[in-house]
Formats: sequence, structure tokens, C-alpha cells
Amino acid sequence: MTRGTTSGGGTELGRFLRARRARLTPTEAGLAAGAGVRRTPGLRREELATLAGISIDYYTRLERGKETRPSPQVVDALARALQLEDDEHEHLRSLAQLAARTVPEAPAPPSRTVRPGVKLLLESLRPGPAYVVSRTNDLLAANPGGLRLLAGIEEWPVRQRNITRYVFLHPAARELFDDWDNQIRGGVARLRALAGTDPDAPDLAQLAGELLLKSPDFARLWERYDVKGHAHGRKTFHHPEVGDLTLGYQNMLLEGTPGHRLLTYYAEPGTPEHDALVLLDLLGSQSSSERPTRTARSPADGEGRGESTSTTS
Repeated sequence: MTRGTTSGGGTELGRFLRARRARLTPTEAGLAAGAGVRRTPGLRREELATLAGISIDYYTRLERGKETRPSPQVVDALARALQLEDDEHEHLRSLAQLAARTVPEAPAPPSRTVRPGVKLLLESLRPGPAYVVSRTNDLLAANPGGLRLLAGIEEWPVRQRNITRYVFLHPAARELFDDWDNQIRGGVARLRALAGTDPDAPDLAQLAGELLLKSPDFARLWERYDVKGHAHGRKTFHHPEVGDLTLGYQNMLLEGTPGHRLLTYYAEPGTPEHDALVLLDLLGSQSSSERPTRTARSPADGEGRGESTSTTS
């Protein structure tokens, strides 16, 4: 089996090219409107091939997965023709490299273990909400404010707590995030990028399969094939316990882990937002201390092997 090829036929490289071609109009590409009715609003294969300076036959084989070894020059020409941004261009390069490789067997799911030092770091960031997520956005560890910020996620079994699942399927998420549409785009983009470079990942297949079935919004964004996430910025929350607050955030990759990331929120001391974070941290600490100690459960009840999302308090 060629890595990057799925049982449905084609390659991730071909799917990405097809998705981006469909989103670029002839006008945006600098082409004159042609005669006749267009079946899609995007570029035709022959138009993209012409813009990239390659033959139509070669491009067609590339998109259909019949050609899997495009040169770096062809990849760069396609990126220019499709007007890809830097992150998208790099993703296209990764897909091109992946298309020619083979993999002997499906990889094992990556470790969910969070090092004690990282948990100590979460504690040191209080009252700023902070949590650690896996490459597929599983919530692996959080400080009290980090868990409390995601209103209602504590209601879910520990193994079900995933940020992308939360924003699409938890009823509180649409009210919590002021920019819910932007929030869901960023989450899907990260998963789509992973699907392109590690299409056989079992942790991704399970999550994406679930959300494709349960969320039309996820299915729509999955087809768009955006691959650019957001590493920092500001978010506004409408929190049911501490009210409206706008926080800065920073997303950081944790070196030496299988794709784990640390996400932390912050506010200037002395501001109403910082006061709200202090209250949120207090509420989270109280909730953690009142929560009964859980014993190990079987995977059938949703908790896995007794694993829990640490609040480090």
C-alpha cells in the first residue's frame, strides 16, 4: 500500500490539489472567462496545468494518483498557480514527498503520557488557563482554570475529552466561543494537515470518522482542505460562570513529545479579564477537590484504563 493512498482511491496529494483547484476562480487566477457553462466555479484541470507550465495529461495523472513523483520544480509551480500561502505550500511539498513512500504496517497510536515537568509547568501558569493536547486535540492534562474554561467538558468521560469534538458536538461550545466559525476552521485545519502527512494514523481515523458522521459542519470544512491553523492571537469567550472576557493565547509545540501542544491563555494583571481568570481558577480548584476519586474502569465505560485528565491541583 502506498503511503498517502486510501482504500477509496487516489492520494492525499491528488485530493489536496483537487480541493484547492476548485476554490480558485479563473478571475482570481488572472484568466479571461471562457465560453460555455462551467460545471464548477473553480479552475479546470487544463487551466491549472497551463498556469503551472505542465502538460494536461501529466497534471491529470497527478491529481488521480497515477503519478506520484512530481519534481520539486513542479510542486513549486503548482503552488504558485494555486496561490498557496507559505503553510499550504509546505504542506503540498510534504504530500509530494509522502506520495512516493511505502509503509509496511499501520503505525501504533502515539503515547498520551504527559511528563511530570509539563504538569508542573501547567501549575505554574495559574491563574492563566492552560492545557496540553495531543496531535489530534485530545485533552491530556489541564490546570484548574484550563479545564473550567471549556464550559461543560467536565461532563464528558475523560477519554472523550477532545477539543475538536467539544467545539463541534458539545451544546455549550457555540455559546462559549464568540468566533465559533473561526474556532472550528482552525481545529479542522490542524486535523486535515495531519491527515495529509500521516493518513494511516489510527487516532485521527477514529476522530474524523466520528465527526464526519455526526457533524455536517465538520464534513463541510473537511472537504475544503484548509491546512493552516492559528498559533497565537486573541479569543473572546461568553463564559456562563465568569461572563464575557477577551484573552490572549499562545499555542506551543512541546519538543520531545509525539506532537503534544501546550495552549495557554493570559490577561494583563489588574484588568477585569485577569480578575475573571482568578475566579475561574478558584472555581476549577473547588470542583477538582469536590470530585470523588475515580477507580480504574474498563474501556467500555468511556474512560479507558483508568486514565484521567489531570488538573494538577
